[in-house]
Amino acid sequence: MSASVGIERVLEPAGVLPQAAWRLDARPEIAPGEVRIAVERLNLDAASFRQLATKHGGDGDAVRAEVLEIVATRGKMHNPVTGSGGMLIGVVEEAGPESPLGLKPGDRVATLVSLTLTPLRITDGLTGWDGRSEQVPARGTAILFGRSVAAVLPDDLEPELALAVYDVCGAPALTDRVVREYETPVTVAVLGGAGKSGSLSLTAAREAGARTAAVVVSDREAEIVRNAGLADVVAVADARDPVAVSQAVTEALGAPATVTVVCVDVPGCEHGAILATAAGGTVIFFSMATSFPAAALGAEGLAADVTMLIGNGYLPGHAEFAVDLLRRVPAVRRLFESRVAGH
Repeated sequence: MSASVGIERVLEPAGVLPQAAWRLDARPEIAPGEVRIAVERLNLDAASFRQLATKHGGDGDAVRAEVLEIVATRGKMHNPVTGSGGMLIGVVEEAGPESPLGLKPGDRVATLVSLTLTPLRITDGLTGWDGRSEQVPARGTAILFGRSVAAVLPDDLEPELALAVYDVCGAPALTDRVVREYETPVTVAVLGGAGKSGSLSLTAAREAGARTAAVVVSDREAEIVRNAGLADVVAVADARDPVAVSQAVTEALGAPATVTVVCVDVPGCEHGAILATAAGGTVIFFSMATSFPAAALGAEGLAADVTMLIGNGYLPGHAEFAVDLLRRVPAVRRLFESRVAGH
């Protein structure tokens, strides 16, 4: 069991799994149950990139330097402030004979597990990255374990586009599952509906039969969502303002939402999501900026009878589900292509 979860790669502290470790052994030599990837591109998760960009005032050189420092120090891309990382794409260089992943040398893959638990070496100094975008051209090596998850990149999507979708593919899959578990008509509010995970979650909810509301922070984002036709109704509110969010959702849908999905990459959105959700409803937290103590204690303090779920990024078939949505819904594809292009 230990080899399958990568515990031999943990350097400190002893006895924890790779995600909880402070430092991993990122040497390129693999054990029989591991796979080595030649890294082509990293995708920093939104919360981590926002924190780094804000900390350094948008100075791309400083952001790049800190990412390099984190990886060199920790043997993985694990932001010590947000606790989050991202994912990567690359080409399989070597697969151990005992690896259960079914990958072979030459396969171009996206890792569907977090960079916070992926042993990673950077060998090019990130010289091809300006430090101003979530997607990071990179050279180096990464290691996958037996319990890791990876997907061979589809031939009909540009790698950068596929990476952007895979980065958030757990959100629409879990939204779909939760909506379909309700027997009565469902309304869904998505906080951060103009973003990657938000747009896919709105689409998944609508296709599952829900009436949807996108909550966005600005008139510009509202226009994007309306023009794309991604939601039945759109509301503008700061997700960090609990009363404003609750009022916006209630006015948009005529009542609190059955399901509220949090896809906002800033802290402080927990209480608004809880207030915006009907008794007996469900709140799904997909943002890595979420404070789970704040969510739990906030729900208790509000006497809110809601089920709260942590979107852990994995469901069986989640990658295929998200890519299928992208292929079938042109508006979603255009939004992702614009995001990848940096617009």
